[in-house]
Amino acid sequence: MKKKYPLILVASSVIMLAASTIGSTKATLTYMSDNYLAQIDIKSIGVTLTENGKDVSWRDYKHKDDAWSEATGTLLGSMLKDAGDEKLILDKKYNEELAVKNSGSIDEYVRVTVRHYWVDKESGEKRGDLDPSKIEINFTNDGWIEDTSAKTSERNVFYYSNILKKGQTSPDFADKISINSDIATIVGSTSTTDDDGYTTITTTYEYDGAQFVLEASVDAVQTHNAQSAIKSAWGVDVGISDNGALSLQ
Repeated sequence: MKKKYPLILVASSVIMLAASTIGSTKATLTYMSDNYLAQIDIKSIGVTLTENGKDVSWRDYKHKDDAWSEATGTLLGSMLKDAGDEKLILDKKYNEELAVKNSGSIDEYVRVTVRHYWVDKESGEKRGDLDPSKIEINFTNDGWIEDTSAKTSERNVFYYSNILKKGQTSPDFADKISINSDIATIVGSTSTTDDDGYTTITTTYEYDGAQFVLEASVDAVQTHNAQSAIKSAWGVDVGISDNGALSLQ
């Protein structure tokens, strides 16, 4: 009896599954914490999220036009192209160097929130039954402090430990991303035989029909009266040293 196998086999099934999400990852979000003025013009603050050395999203006040200049971009848009891959290779560490640039006209403190999770490819609804840890992001800890009290399976929150001066770009808070090959694990298979005696084998994977999402958001507060500003904007208590270094309380 001849066997008739599915067109998409194990490796290509999962790789195509993941690769198909690259161009549709949720857009990055860059925003300002502007609910605390403290005798300073909040419109002077500006912040930009960079990916692999390129500006992705930003929000800056332009005094000349008396208006905000802002843009929301997309992460991972050229991930496979830059790596020379046509399809996502599981376990391969792709460059994903994420940093923050002070694009405003005053010094500031910045916070980054990174979210990674799975959604249904068709509906876009979050798949809470799939493991976010299979989306592996390498956080550098280079000049950044993680707020472990805010950490969940799909969220990491970091504070830059120093004042980010105007025009300055921080060290990367992340530099690599990969998808764990565990998502290729087969969870079941069924076979059906037609009237001509051909058998079709259908293989099921836990992550079939899913796509991964990476989101990064950045916000900033002024350095003037920083402890009160950070408490008001972010709801956390911090220590500020004489040289401006930030520490979580």
